[in-house]
Amino acid sequence: MAALLPSPGWAFRPIPKAPVVPTLRWTEGQSGCTFSADDDGRYRYGIWTNNFGIVLAVDSQELQKAGRRTEPIFTLLLSLRYRGKDSLSLEPSTITLEFVKHARDSHPALDPGELANRLRTDSDRLARTTEHDVQKHPGKKSELESTLQEHQKNIVEMLTFLDSRSLRTLKLDSAHPEASGWVYFGASSKWIGDWKQQEEFVLRIPLLDRVIEFPFALPPSQGDLLLRRR
Repeated sequence: MAALLPSPGWAFRPIPKAPVVPTLRWTEGQSGCTFSADDDGRYRYGIWTNNFGIVLAVDSQELQKAGRRTEPIFTLLLSLRYRGKDSLSLEPSTITLEFVKHARDSHPALDPGELANRLRTDSDRLARTTEHDVQKHPGKKSELESTLQEHQKNIVEMLTFLDSRSLRTLKLDSAHPEASGWVYFGASSKWIGDWKQQEEFVLRIPLLDRVIEFPFALPPSQGDLLLRRR
């Protein structure tokens, strides 16, 4: 029986626990946390520390816009300012967005280059489909080609936006203390169906030695309306 028992030198070694990463969470009314509903149609949430500041801007109509895009995509604008003496780095691909009311489904930020390639592929596919449909239904040529042209125009605008406005890998220091750009998240999965009357999200940004969390809702309160500046 003694031969069958595990050696006390290794049998009951505890499994090491994963290190706990500190979290800095946006909380209404807490020192360093700001909120504004601005006349450009965006809600802005800010977290400010001695070393850095981050502002998350959310379009008040983002839920509606996400469903009208070529593919369901949720977009957010981030602005960062570094106040320290060393440097701060951020890799956008590490940012995640949790869809709280949809089984807490969490999506990583989409790569702008990969997203652009997908849009080009989808556009080429639609062009081939339209050509086939025109041959099959010549009486609908004008309607079909008009739809294709409008689609291609939208794709060109989206590709230009992705190329010039996306948040890229960055390093901030005293010489280059500020950066901003858009991040994108897929808004479809087996867990994500129709939008709720009020949606809740948590944006997580790994930064320095911690994770920055922005919990937010659209709209921020039931029935809240925000007028866009004309």
